[in-house]
Amino acid sequence: MEILADYHTHTVYSHGKGSIEDNVKVAISKGIKKIGISDHGYKNVAYGVKIDDFEKMREEIDILNEKYKNQIEILLGVECNILDNKGNIDLNDKIYRYFDYVMAGYHFGSIPTSLKGVVNMCQNYFFKSEKAKEYNTEAIVNTIKNNDIFAITHPGDKGGIYIEEVAKAAENTNTKLEINSSHEFLNVEQLRKIKDYNVKFIIGSDAHIPQNVGNFDLALETVNKSSLDKSLIENILV
Repeated sequence: MEILADYHTHTVYSHGKGSIEDNVKVAISKGIKKIGISDHGYKNVAYGVKIDDFEKMREEIDILNEKYKNQIEILLGVECNILDNKGNIDLNDKIYRYFDYVMAGYHFGSIPTSLKGVVNMCQNYFFKSEKAKEYNTEAIVNTIKNNDIFAITHPGDKGGIYIEEVAKAAENTNTKLEINSSHEFLNVEQLRKIKDYNVKFIIGSDAHIPQNVGNFDLALETVNKSSLDKSLIENILV
């Protein structure tokens, strides 16, 4: 297997343990052609990037692209937080121009836009209710419909979803769904339900330490168990 890209890696700018260059060096050592730095959006109180740091990250990546131009392509992404069932995410015009791509996922610790969102977060954390599952699905579907999203990260993690509804929205917008190699989402059951949809996938390491950049072991195990056609996964070559 050849890893064409790892789009989901974190650095010290959010809650990763290494620098951007640390991640780049590991990616080069593993023969990865493209690496994305995708730290958390700024409306996560626990580990969001400080909003003024995105410009610094852009400048740093531009310098590193020149330094390593014959070895790897380095992209600046962001893993935005899905904030409500209307599909609002923590992205604005001030910072949008810095990014090469935008991903989005649901995370605890993000700042909901309403009391309803706070209640839903509590339901996801404590009760995992059917009502929360409906809210979560609506949130992801509207995020896909209302934003230019490259990929939805670890769909179903932190809160249940109706994966078929998410897959339909992804299919209609050419949004990728991530098979995350740190969380077990997408999981085997989800992939079996949607493997015949016209949906494209990526695998993400979700690396929080540099050594895990390009570590797709868990995700590939999930793929193999689900019998998903690997040609649908856009960032590996098998």
